[in-house]
Amino acid sequence: MKIFILLICLSSVYLTPQVAAQRTPTISLISQEQVKDIGGTVELECSVQYARDYPVLWIKRDNSNQQNPLLISSGSTLIIRDSRFSLRFDPSSSLYTLQVKDLQETDAGTYQCQILIGVSNRVTADVEVMVRMPPVISDNSTRSLVVSERQPVTLECYASGYPLPKISWRRENNAILPTGGSIYRGNSLKILAVKKEDRGTYYCVAENSVGKGARRNIALEVEFAPVITVPRPKVGQALQYDMDLECHIEAYPPPAISWVKDETQLSNNQHYRISHFNTADAFTDTTLRVITIEKKQYGMYTCKAANKLGQTEAQVELFEN
Repeated sequence: MKIFILLICLSSVYLTPQVAAQRTPTISLISQEQVKDIGGTVELECSVQYARDYPVLWIKRDNSNQQNPLLISSGSTLIIRDSRFSLRFDPSSSLYTLQVKDLQETDAGTYQCQILIGVSNRVTADVEVMVRMPPVISDNSTRSLVVSERQPVTLECYASGYPLPKISWRRENNAILPTGGSIYRGNSLKILAVKKEDRGTYYCVAENSVGKGARRNIALEVEFAPVITVPRPKVGQALQYDMDLECHIEAYPPPAISWVKDETQLSNNQHYRISHFNTADAFTDTTLRVITIEKKQYGMYTCKAANKLGQTEAQVELFEN
């Protein structure tokens, strides 16, 4: 409303009956589209003809709110109070040059040179200003996920910047992606039925040739039932010696682990010592040490592992050597 009132005041000052018979004002030159780096400088030129008795304005239009333009200058006078803006006027060519330094993201948009002939009669010409900005990955991108095996999962990545960044996906150590290959391009990486081998770190990379680009690490955790492998299913040892029985367990979430012999769950005592070692993410080694072996301790031992996805077991035989 303030700008509208100001335009009416300008028109009442500049528009007089004497100019009614003059030739119609025109804009003879307007700058072409400008693409500049953030922090840079842009100069916009507007040359007019037959407009000596009319106000010439620079206006920045807000594409999201066309009803609220920003009035920057009138004639050779700068109206906006911002040290980054300056205005030059060359009377010999009626050239108005608007300069904006230290360009910011908010400076991008449509700038309009305008000759105000009447309240509802204007001659206008537009110039677009684009500000090149490095990619910034958006907050609505995936940060981390926990999903059960065989379920579908989608990793999403979005980024702002100009030009619009392109998104690509990679895995840690350039491992093969579930989609095949080491690189996938697109905002969404979809895995139709996730496997435990798919767990790990994924990299969302946003690039637009401005700056170094941006990257986000996304941790994908896959919940799966325990899997047990036995390095030595049969081991022999003489009486009165110690012997270690081993099981390797892969599971997520971490499983409850137990050792059983003759349907009795074993615990630490003078005959047995149970140890668990986390060797890597989702990997656990469990060892049952049989201490000072007695005759009755020969036989079949069972290691068991269970989590919310399921349970499994494997057997190790200790025989007299």
